[in-house]
Amino acid sequence: MQTLFQEEDDMLSRETGRKSVLVPYPVDKAYDYGVPEGLEICAGAYVCVPLGRREIPAVVWGEAEGGVSSKKLKYVLSRYDLPPMPEAHRRFLDWMAGYTMAARGSVLKLSLSVPGALEPPKPVTGYVFSRAGKEGESLSPQARRVMEIVSDGLPRRAGELAEEAGCSSGVIKGLFEKGYLKQISLSAPAPCRLPDPERPGPLLSSVQQDSARDLKEKVKTGRYNVTLVDGVTGAGKTEVYFEAVAQALRQNRQVLILLPEIALSNAFLDRFKTRFGCVPALWHSSLSSAQRKKTWRGVVTGESRVVVGARSALFLPYADLGLIVVDEEHDPAYKQEDGVIYHARDMAIVRASLGEIPVVLVSATPSLETIHNAWEGRYSHLSLPDRHGGADLPEIHLVDLRQEKMARQHFISPSLQKAMAETLEAGRQSLLFLNRRGYAPLTLCRTCGHRFECPRCSAWLIDHRKTGRLHCHHCDHFVDRPLTCPSCGDRESLAACGPGVERIMEETKEYFPEARISVLSSDTAGTHEQLKALLSDIQDHKVDIIIGTQIIAKGHHFPKLTCVGVVDADLGLSGGDLRATERTYQLLHQVAGRAGREDMKGHVYLQTFNPEARVMQALASGARDEFLRVEAQERENSGMPPFSRL
Repeated sequence: MQTLFQEEDDMLSRETGRKSVLVPYPVDKAYDYGVPEGLEICAGAYVCVPLGRREIPAVVWGEAEGGVSSKKLKYVLSRYDLPPMPEAHRRFLDWMAGYTMAARGSVLKLSLSVPGALEPPKPVTGYVFSRAGKEGESLSPQARRVMEIVSDGLPRRAGELAEEAGCSSGVIKGLFEKGYLKQISLSAPAPCRLPDPERPGPLLSSVQQDSARDLKEKVKTGRYNVTLVDGVTGAGKTEVYFEAVAQALRQNRQVLILLPEIALSNAFLDRFKTRFGCVPALWHSSLSSAQRKKTWRGVVTGESRVVVGARSALFLPYADLGLIVVDEEHDPAYKQEDGVIYHARDMAIVRASLGEIPVVLVSATPSLETIHNAWEGRYSHLSLPDRHGGADLPEIHLVDLRQEKMARQHFISPSLQKAMAETLEAGRQSLLFLNRRGYAPLTLCRTCGHRFECPRCSAWLIDHRKTGRLHCHHCDHFVDRPLTCPSCGDRESLAACGPGVERIMEETKEYFPEARISVLSSDTAGTHEQLKALLSDIQDHKVDIIIGTQIIAKGHHFPKLTCVGVVDADLGLSGGDLRATERTYQLLHQVAGRAGREDMKGHVYLQTFNPEARVMQALASGARDEFLRVEAQERENSGMPPFSRL
């Protein structure tokens, strides 16, 4: 870090210029700062500047606008030893600020979300052989093992050496204090290993090869273009765009792969490692501060060649970005609803346009906005109509709940129960899908009709039996589940109305007491490692029946899963969202796609009170494009997106 601390009078006399500096605060203009003599600064440089009584990191945005007298001018304190933020990225942040009507400084903060990463990492201490033991000195077996390992002269960190020797770090420390080992400074490890683009990938079908060839050519040109990779669930879309990733790596460019859900990263990382020999750099909210610092710095220096992350990964200041992939581009999780409001898919396209690089949109159920652009010829359109390996698409059955007879407060129809029983008998897995966490969406008093609502936002409080609380899913307010009605004081009058995944698990145990059942939702997923372990259990058939929310709906491959039941297919159709029908189709199609991905045909049961609805008929018949064209016509007639902007 290049630093100059001088008295103000000295700075005034030795000023070599002025620069416009943007600070990561909610301000819309860049401020003029003086540049002291001897401090070389260019546009995009990361600098430390005074702001009020604080010293903060900021970015040089260009030449100063002038108008500030020398006596009032403040000076850049130092420049961080990092490559400058590329011009394309700065233009992207400016464009986004104008489009979203957000302050430029607020948008910059998205790129400077880890201020500590601007400082160089602390040196890593390593241990090497110093001297042999003297005659008569006795060492423990663990200490002797350490000495045998370091005799090769290679430096090792304390943790690595202790793990290799099978001892505690205290043994290493004791040998150092006695002079057997000496410490040396090691360079910080690379953020991640370099992916190998030449590592052989899986055998692709002829259709996959044609699509992969098209994507590689687009990457080779180094020009902006948008390509939709549109394929059925299980078609091998990931393996196709991996070939585009490999081409970008051959050209020494960086690659960004956006995923909508952190839960998807487990299966994805395994596939990435199989193809490229290592895991990529990661970026999402569950990472530790140290991991985020390492990824951010690796992105800026260019050491992190491939980044896989959530929507915020788009704003990392890549040194040389050459390709953006937006997987599951239709997913609503790409929409940021607070702070700076944006849609990561749309912003990825803008970022690619300003940087003159290709972007690949991937989905089995493209958004209407994307498919409309493909129909209009604005985007290239690659289609993968068949599942990889010859697996059949699942058969979809509409279960009319008006005709099915179910016991009171039960939600699994006899038809679905029968299908699940046959699946269990065949040694296969079933999935029950309900996009509703907790036990029940509403608790009311049967005596006075009181309904429990959130005192902060008036939403209904959700009953969570596992925690014994009523939770608000909007603002996170919660109260302990009461024993009496707070309105009339009646005991044992509180009734849970409607099902959540906890209630469905209770009912499933009633029907299949011997089955191994797991619930997978954001409430039960726990840490990243716990989620990974649970998904591994499902993969290894240690679970017979999975009950899950949308976290299980896409991106997962469970070889033994052949039966999928959607408990309430009508759930997403209520309300005034203009995209309700489209999103219901997307979600249920993705859920259905978990079934029958290998040797046995899958069956999907959609429980609905309105089987005649257009979306249900489209799912059952597989007439996706016809459904989307009718949806597009209705939107156009109403003057709604994608034919207008709300």
